[in-house]
Order: sequence, then structure tokens, then C-alpha cells
Amino acid sequence: MSDQSPPPGWTPRDPDTPAGRPPAGQPRTPQDAQDAHGPKGPQKPAGDRRARRAAKKAERKRKRTGWRRLVPTWRMVLATVVLLGLLIVGAFVAGYLLVHIPPANSAATAQSNLYLYADGSQLARDGEVNRVNVPLSQIPRTVQEAVLAAEDRDFYSERAVDPKAMVRAAWNTATGKGTQSGSTITQQYVKNYYLGQEQTIKRKVKEFFIAIKLGREKSKDYILEGYLNTSYFGRNAYGIQAAAQAYYGKDVDKLTTAEGAYLATLLNSPSAFDVVAHPQSRERALARWNYVLDGMVKKQWLPAAERAAIRFPEPGKVRPAAGLSGQRGYLVEAVKDYIVDHKILDEKTLAEGGYRITTTIDKRRQNALVEAVDDKVVSKLDPKERKADRVVRAGGVSIDPATGKVVAMYGGIDYTKQYVNNATRHDYQVASTFKPFVFASAVENDSHTQDGRPITPNTVYNGDNKRRVVGTRTPYAPENEGQISYGNITVNTATDLSVNAVFAQMVVDVGTAKVKQTAIDLGIPEDTPNFDAGPAMALGTMQASVLDMTQAYATLADHGRRTPYTLVEKIEKGDDDVHLPDRTPRQAVSREAADTTTSMLVSVVDNGTGTAALAAGHPAAGKTGTGELDRSAWFAAYTPDLVTVVAMMGQDPDTGTLESLYGALGEARIGGGGYPARIWAQYTKAALENSDPLDFDLDLQPGAAPSPPPFVPSSPEPPQDESTPQSPAPPSRPNRPGRPTPPTGGQDQGGRSQGQNQGQNQGQTTGGQTPDGDTTGGQGDAGTSAGTSAGTTAGTTAGSTAGTLGGVTGGLRSRPSSEYLE
Repeated sequence: MSDQSPPPGWTPRDPDTPAGRPPAGQPRTPQDAQDAHGPKGPQKPAGDRRARRAAKKAERKRKRTGWRRLVPTWRMVLATVVLLGLLIVGAFVAGYLLVHIPPANSAATAQSNLYLYADGSQLARDGEVNRVNVPLSQIPRTVQEAVLAAEDRDFYSERAVDPKAMVRAAWNTATGKGTQSGSTITQQYVKNYYLGQEQTIKRKVKEFFIAIKLGREKSKDYILEGYLNTSYFGRNAYGIQAAAQAYYGKDVDKLTTAEGAYLATLLNSPSAFDVVAHPQSRERALARWNYVLDGMVKKQWLPAAERAAIRFPEPGKVRPAAGLSGQRGYLVEAVKDYIVDHKILDEKTLAEGGYRITTTIDKRRQNALVEAVDDKVVSKLDPKERKADRVVRAGGVSIDPATGKVVAMYGGIDYTKQYVNNATRHDYQVASTFKPFVFASAVENDSHTQDGRPITPNTVYNGDNKRRVVGTRTPYAPENEGQISYGNITVNTATDLSVNAVFAQMVVDVGTAKVKQTAIDLGIPEDTPNFDAGPAMALGTMQASVLDMTQAYATLADHGRRTPYTLVEKIEKGDDDVHLPDRTPRQAVSREAADTTTSMLVSVVDNGTGTAALAAGHPAAGKTGTGELDRSAWFAAYTPDLVTVVAMMGQDPDTGTLESLYGALGEARIGGGGYPARIWAQYTKAALENSDPLDFDLDLQPGAAPSPPPFVPSSPEPPQDESTPQSPAPPSRPNRPGRPTPPTGGQDQGGRSQGQNQGQNQGQTTGGQTPDGDTTGGQGDAGTSAGTSAGTTAGTTAGSTAGTLGGVTGGLRSRPSSEYLE
């Protein structure tokens, strides 16, 4: 049977034509459209829809050009966050499972540190562990609360770790707001007892997980008891019981609230807040002590009325270990301070022990410095016969200027008897040893006087006693030592004789801020006590340590190049070396400024107040200084290859108050050119006995070379304005009780020509040798001949310079005894 014929009007379908579509080239009928699209209208094929979506997606991709391609999509961000969250959770779980609570570490039975001289021989071994554990029940509640107020006020309510505090501490440390631990007491206890003090990520991670486990397994009382028994309080005391004995000589259960608050204060910085060992830190320690007590009030642990009645409890004297007697204790403490202050190791890490520390101390030179102090001062003290001898203290530091290494240090008569290191303390004025910094700043800044003259060693200033300083709003008219008026003198002579009036005016001429910056550049710490930028700073009112002054003078000695000092050559623990800070030298001031200053300080030794230093047998440059009320006497000096500063100080051995040196060693006064300069000379001679004397190689500023004296008319001149050098009036010299009257020459009558003749004739005959090796009376400094050429020898303009020094040195203005010079 054949196929049926298609109905009329039906077009045969091409097998290759999709259903619902007419063959190519034929129109579609309405029925065809309805069949293809359905009753709701045209429908896009699925393939077309996919194609269009792909096209739109491609178009979007084409639009993400340039920087937009670097911006992740929200899907990418979400995926990254989820992935990081999973990783953190996984790491936390793994850490918690893998980190176990270990046995007590070696810090719980701390080791000693070994200190060596530069040659490798043993200097000292610092002590044995001082720890006595006590139960929490024996520690007074107020003492516990004081510790919590100081370290962790929310201890009983918080978790074992505080992530927010850790992040905040890390941020503050990174942004320079101070190093902060961010650790709870639980974390600190873990660090003290189970781990160590090293600042590493590995240790912090372990601390984190152990603290969490410990917080889940142990009570808060257990953790607080452990913390109080393992914390370091300074004075080699581990634990609250040892600290109570070390600072107050009593058991912990006898501590008062005030005493407990002070011990809590020490936890923040154990040695630095010891107001006995470091009196310069007393203000900071008191501020911290008040913070602890105020915190107790805020937490309602201490009534406000009781808080108001509390007074600071003075701790007892330091009782050093017998093994640190003599100079060893001073050296060890100075090295410790250097390591901590320079952030090589923190104090608690260092106290953990086990370190082998090679110092820069030269054993031979160290012994030479001790011997010099013993010979010149200690052997002559007789406190039974002379009460003033009880207050005498001495300190000294010696530095190699080329390397910055501290080669010798004298801290006191014996560390077990005088525990404060006189070489590093900051409570005595440096006096006139600051004056060279004023002149160095003048050269460095190309400074001029008020009337426009450049400041050089030959610049003439008015040196009258109580002359009003001009150019400043601060009223200031300083006394010269001995209240001597010198008239018009050169800067060189003013340095020789340490004339206050000249340098008080010079510091204003240069600019007090500039002078302060120069001193800082030379090596004086910016935070030095009483380092105020005012006219009085020229006279040395700041309280720098002997070590700081040695650093600054070492910069001058090395032609203005500053190499930061160091007391440490090497630190080892086991097979590891501890990284030491970089000490790359830098040019602090120009060579011209440093060398021109040195040239004037050479004159101080050759002709001025420091002539006792000539006994060293080496060319030297130096400056003397005498503190206010004669509480200190300084001599800072150097050869081309060794810088040493020696100071004598007065301090009551019982109360610790600063005292004057009047009458000590049988002398009416103690000046820098006396005993300190003699100590310096003996030490320097011994320290350099194996080296040939070296002359200074100096590059001077223009105009610094000696020049002929200017012509000054012999007839009187009309009065001049206060801002320019003037001819002085006869000085007033009230004699101070117990002090010799300075010698006087002829009357200053008949004009300057008479003074010139007297300076020329009488100056050669009236000079007498003083105990400090200076010459008094006539025109010449240190006994030099007078006349028209004497001024050039002493750095003055004399003889024919009648108006300058003819009358000054020949008449009433003859040079005073060195006892009246700084």
C-alpha cells in the first residue's frame, strides 16, 4: 500500500529542517509561528539564551580593565575570608592540642651571668638566686591588690588571655608609643615559670596556648600565688618574700599597703625604679607608685581617706652580694644598665642568667684608675679627724675616642659600702665643663656677637662680675668665681680662667637652642635632668653623668666624629651570640668646630686652671669645673688617643643628700684643677705609659690663630653701651667664710698706663704657686712673664693692651688663686 498523499496545502518538510521552521526561503505561516512559539508568543530558544548570557558576561569582563581588574570581586573576598577563618580555627585547634604545659624552666632556678674583662679574664659573676616561696595566705590582701592594681586590675574577672590587649600593645609598640606587653598576669606567670623572657614569636605562641590551658585547669588564686613567687623585683630578689627582705628587711606578711604598692611599682621596671640605686629615677618611680594607689581606690580596694594619708615608704639601702665588692659591682651594674637601656636584652631576660658577657674594660687601665684615685684622694681621707671627709665621693670614666669603648670606670670606694655608681649618676651639675660646648656651637653655627663680630678664640668679651647679659628677655647677671671682674678679655683667656660672664653672654649670642642641640650632638642625652635651654645653661646647670660627659669630650677629641660609647664587646649564651646595636660613627659637629675648641682647651692645660694635668707627660686639652656650692669638682680632659673625666662629689653617707666639699681633705675648697686634675694626670700617665706622646692635629677656624694684641689708647674712654665690651670698674671681693682672700696687686689708679706698668713689672714678681699648680698675682697665667708679650702666652692681650688686661692683671684685677676659679 502506498503512502497517503499529504493533505491539500501542506508543504513537504525537508528532513534537515528543524521542526516548526519552514524551509529556507519560504515564509512562515501564522500557524507555523503559533506552533513554534506557543500560545504566549515568541519563545527564545535555549541556545540563544545561553549565548546571550555568555555575551553579557564577556562584555562585563571586557569592562574590568585597568585597575579594576586588580580589585577582587565579592565572591573572591568571601572565599578568602572563609578560608582564612578555617585556617585560623585549624591552627588554634592544632596549637591547643600540640602545646602542652611544660615543667618549670631554668628561670625558676635562675643561673648567674659571667662578666669578663676585654682580655677574657673573669671580672665577676653576678650572684646567686634569692627566692623564698610563700603561700598566698601569707601575703596581705592589700599587697595582693596593689600588685593587681599595677599589673592586671581585672585579673579575677577576665580570661587567661586578652587578645584585644595583645593587639593594642603590639600596635602601640609598632607606632612608637612605648613597648607594652599586653599580657595578663596568667601570661606573665607562664612566661616567668614555664618559658623564658626572650622576645620571639615562638615563645609568644607557646605562652598563649599554655595560658589558656592553665586558666582552664588552675584557679585564679593558684596563678596569682605563682606569679608573686616568680616575679623579679630587682636587687636579685625573685618573688615577693625576697623583695620584702631586700627592700624593707621584713617578711612579706609584715608589709604595709604603702610598701606593697612600692614593690608592685618595681614590677614595671625593677632596677630603674629603685630610688636608692637610681635616685635620678625617683620622680618616675613616685608617679608609678601613685598610679598603683590610685588604681586601688578606683577598684574600691582602698578607701580614699586612707589613700590620702599614705606617705612614700623609703626603701632600705642596697645590700650587694659579697662577690661584687670593690669596683666589680659598679662595673657589673653599669654593664647591665647599658644592655637594658640599649634594648639588647630586657631586664628580666638578663636576670634569667646564663649569659657570658665580655666587656670593653681594660684590666690594666682599670687598675690604674683605681690606683690613681686611691693615691690622690682615698689615702688622704680621715673622716675621724675631719668630718667633711665623710661626704667625699669620686667617679671617673675613660674612653678610647677612636672606638667609643669604655676602657676604665671608677664608681666609688666600694660597691658594698657606697652602692650608687658615681660614674653614671645624674644628680650633680657639670659646672664649667659645659662651657666648651658653647664655643663649639658658636663655631658650628658661624655665630656672631651682639655687635656683629664673629666668635673666635680671639674675640673680645667683657668679663666683669655680675655683668648683665644682653640680647635675652631673661634677666641674668651671673657672678664670676670669686666675684672677680676681668674687664675686656678674649674668649681664649675667658676659657683659661673660666669666666662666667663671658660664656653667659656667648650662649645668648649663639642661641640657647642651638647650644643645646650641639651638646646633644656631641653625646649629652636629651633627657638629662635640668637640661634647660636658657642663659644659665652656659655655666653647666644640667646634671649629666661622668659617663655622658666623657662621651661628649670623646667627640671633641675625635675631631667632631661621634662614636657611641659601649661597655660590651660580646654577649653569648650557649652557642648563640646576642646581636649588639650598630655604633657607626657620624660627624656630630664639623672638624673645624671641634678642633678650634680643642685648641682653647690645650691652653687651659698649658696656661689656665688645668695645669696640674701637665704631670701626665702628654699633650692634653681639658676643662675644669666647680659645681654650685662646691658640691662637685670636675676635670674633663683628653689626649689625642684617650679621654677621661674625673669628678669629686659631696654626699651625706647617711641621708644621701648632696653636700658641699668645703673643708674636705683639709682644703678650704675643692676645685676641678686640684684633686680631679691630679687623679687625671696620674691615671693618664700610667694608661699611656707604653705609647709615645702625640701632638694634636688641629684644623682651626679662620681667625682662630693667635693674633697680635690690638692697639688700645692709654687715655680714658667715654662710657660705652652695655652690649659692647667695656673697661671694667674695680671689683668687689667679699671674702667668704673659711676661704682665703685672693691676693691683690697695686691700686688701679692713674689710668690704664699705670696699670700697664704694674702689669709689666709687678706681674713678674708677685706670682705665687697655688696648691692646684696655678700662679696668682701678676699678669701671666700659670706664672708666665708679664709685659707686652705676656698676653699672647696666656691667650690675652696684655702689656701694650693696657685697656684690656694691663690694669686688670697689674692692679686689683690680678689673676685670682685657682681656688677661686672653676
